Amino acid sequence: MIIGHRPGAAKMATSKRAAQSDRIVDAALELADERGWADVRLHQIAERAGLSLAEVRGQFRDQDAVANAWFARALIALVAAPPDDIADRRPPERLHAVMMRWFDALAPHRETTAQMLQAKLYLSHPHHWVPLIFELSRLIHWFLDAARIASTGRARQLAEVGLTAIFLATLRIWLRDDSMDCDRTRRYLRRRLAAADRWLNRLA
Repeated sequence: MIIGHRPGAAKMATSKRAAQSDRIVDAALELADERGWADVRLHQIAERAGLSLAEVRGQFRDQDAVANAWFARALIALVAAPPDDIADRRPPERLHAVMMRWFDALAPHRETTAQMLQAKLYLSHPHHWVPLIFELSRLIHWFLDAARIASTGRARQLAEVGLTAIFLATLRIWLRDDSMDCDRTRRYLRRRLAAADRWLNRLA
């Protein structure tokens, strides 16, 4: 007799793994908010999450992977909104909306997020530098796609270069922004995108 898998067993396993991953990331964020990202260790994350170190290792190869999972949450928030909420806006307004979704998703742990980025840029962590470049490029393309900027070829390359410069400049503002609801970041990004209105409209 052939014994098959229980119905829904694979789905339950996937759900359990996702819940465990979330517990690890949440525990890491709590610890980092308390003592700083540089002073957090994986065994401490495991203890805070109520898991074994082996279970943490089963989810994440290292602490940088935990940070990547936190940034992945912001990407999920970026693409989660339906496209019709920005369909009638001009390109700069569409980009402002989707980029602020990313910043807003990270805002509850802004200082920890800054420390995670600093850790990725440590001189002793060259293995993080190249992946960070590719991750930045992918993020910029997600911004463009979520904002329905449908450029291709050379125009797409120019859009990526221009938006990367705007994003990095805005990121520097956001990392130090203690204004209510990150209002300073919102105004700065709106100004930068408005200044780029001419080439953004050509690319849309």
